[in-house]
Parts: sequence; structure tokens; C-alpha cells
Amino acid sequence: MGLNDMVSAERIHIGFFGLRNSGKSSLVNAVTGQELSVVSEVKGTTTDPVRKTMELLPLGPVVIIDTPGIDDEGTLGEMRVTRARQELNTIDIAVLVADASTGLRKAEQELIDIFTEKKIRYIIAYNKCDLIERVPEPEDGNTIYVSALKKTNIYELKELIGRLMKEETNDKRIVADLIEPGDVVVLVVPIDSAAPKGRLILPQQQTIRDILEAGAIAVVTRESELTRTLASLGGKPKLVITDSQAFGKVSKDTPEDILLTSFSILFVRYKGNLPEAVRGAARLDKLQDGDTVLISEGCTHHRQCDDIGTVKLPNWIKTYTGKNIQFAFTSGREFPEDLSPYALVVHCGGCMLNERQMQYRTDHAVACGVPITNYGIAIAQMHGILKRSLEPFPDLLKLLQ
Repeated sequence: MGLNDMVSAERIHIGFFGLRNSGKSSLVNAVTGQELSVVSEVKGTTTDPVRKTMELLPLGPVVIIDTPGIDDEGTLGEMRVTRARQELNTIDIAVLVADASTGLRKAEQELIDIFTEKKIRYIIAYNKCDLIERVPEPEDGNTIYVSALKKTNIYELKELIGRLMKEETNDKRIVADLIEPGDVVVLVVPIDSAAPKGRLILPQQQTIRDILEAGAIAVVTRESELTRTLASLGGKPKLVITDSQAFGKVSKDTPEDILLTSFSILFVRYKGNLPEAVRGAARLDKLQDGDTVLISEGCTHHRQCDDIGTVKLPNWIKTYTGKNIQFAFTSGREFPEDLSPYALVVHCGGCMLNERQMQYRTDHAVACGVPITNYGIAIAQMHGILKRSLEPFPDLLKLLQ
């Protein structure tokens, strides 16, 4: 991936929801100008969410998600409905596709209630307006009458989505708000068996880009060359950012008067809930024999023999606590609804998840009464350097008192 490419996690996620045969898939195809979804007169043609990352003019980079009908029936139908509802935890903007000839039905109104509860911006698109004698005036600014078949008001629908996209966009930065133009930031990037050959991993790429956009200077080095790199700069860098796996060594090699944090901590701040993750780390000191820790990653990848999530973290936690701890693992979009079996959730930085997904996982854990923390914060806690790793964020230091 090039530095100019926008990854899926950074794109606005637009979900199309509705009853079977409301014309969701036809409308998705009309909006995108592509045959992304299979269209049929048979109810329930869309059996799994269909996701497509694309440039959608005039909106820009988006992820389009076509979901199964929320009124699907039978055992398989219930599973499809569950998957459709799970997509609500990833959606920035929802398009509810209703039949213009019938108006809103109970299941559709229930969806609107869920949009409101989850604070998801939404549009009601009354499809098949070519089949009614008179097209009513829209009830409000978020209602539109369209025809996927006749391509009626498709451009206007995209314009409406675009307006909501502008409202949804935030100005959060990964690190740029912590630095000034001309500052030097040193990034410590281990090159080991888990590093992708020929490229940097996504958090490193995105952080470098954010530093450059701030007018600052990014210096990239390995942990084995950090001491020499710092000595060669001729002055102190504003900040050192390290891969969490190297936290212990990097902390020893970085003078105390230089701010230090990790990519993982920056990313939980960027799209998750850093204060909640700091509070969650305290549970590491209270784990008991037989407790189960859930380690959750937002991506799926080939496991290495020294994989951080399934090997290193469990070993560090066992050594740190001295307890007989059990572990469970999830990856990708998999995240349990029932968190009651777990004493603690340790989540990755979430670079492959969007902000709404990360916020949902944190909020869900809090609602379940289960502490949740993050790789970088947990590792800093276990290395006795959590306070130091939070010094770039002085408002959070009081949480450690």
C-alpha cells in the first residue's frame, strides 16, 4: 500500500438496510454504477453483507455495504439478520431502503430506532417511486424518493449522502496535534519475522504520513540502532514512538527527558477510548488463577511462531501476574456479544477497524462490566513504564494516581 492510498478503516462506511425485496441491492448498484450486488426477484438473494471499497463520485473514498433483508426467515434467515444488525456497529451512515408504495413498516421503524440509539446518521430512501401515481414531498431533509430501475434521484441521493459525510468527518489526528512544524519525531520500527517483507505495517505508514503533513520530520530506525540514531541527531527529538513489542528496550535507550509512547497507544487515542484503556490496564494487577483474558485483533493474518497476540502477550501476562490465566482469541470483525466469561479484554491498536467499530467494542465491554485495554498500554503496564508512555497526554496521568 502506498502512503497516498486511503485504507478501508479510514473511509466512511455507508450501509444499505431494509426488508427483503425493497430493492437494496438494485439501489446499491445504481448508486455505485457497478453490479456489486446480485439482483433477483427472489426474496433473500443477498445472504451475507457485501462490502466494496471504492471511490464514489462525487463523494470520495467510501466502503459500501449491502446487507441481507432484516425480515429474513428460518434458521439461516435469523443468522443473516444477525449479520445485518452486526454491521450497524461498523456503519457511519445508514441508508434505509423502503418501498415507496407501502411506507415504513414495523421492522423498518425499529431499525430507525436503532440508528437513533447508536447515533448513526441515516437517510430514508423510498425506492420504486416509479410505481406510485404521485411522489410525495419528502418529509424532511433526510428523506428522498428514488427509483433504482429508472435511475430517478440517484444523483440527489449521492448528494444527500455527501452532506452527511461532511457532518461525519472529524479532524482527529494520530500524532500531529502533539507536535509542531520542524519537530523531529523518531519512529522505532522492528524488522523481524512478523514484519511484512518490503514494506512497513499500516500504523507506521499512517503515522509517518501524519507527521509529514504536520510539517515535522520523521526519522525511522530499528530498536537496535536507536541509541546511535539519537546521538546523531544533534539535538533532542520531540517524541519517540515505538512498536509496543520493543517498549522495554526502547524505554531504557531513550533518555528520560524525551517523550515516549507507542503506535498502539496513539491508535487507541485516535479511534478508540484512551482513558478507558488506561483504566482497564489496572485489571492486570487483579487477575486471579482461572481468569480468562480475551485477546482481540482487528485484522486476520498468518500466525507467526512468535506472534504478539497469541504467543508474546499471553506469556507476558502469565509472567507478570504469576497466575494460571486462560486465554481466548478473536480476530477480524469477530467480537463476542457475550463478554461475561472474560475478566479482561486486551485489544490491538485497531488500525484495520474504523472508529465506530473501535468505539462499539469499548462501549460494549464497559456496558458488560468487563475492563478493556490495549496492547501498547498493557505492555507498558507490565514493563513498569505506563506513566512514562502517557506523558505526552498529561491529562491522563491522574488516572494512574
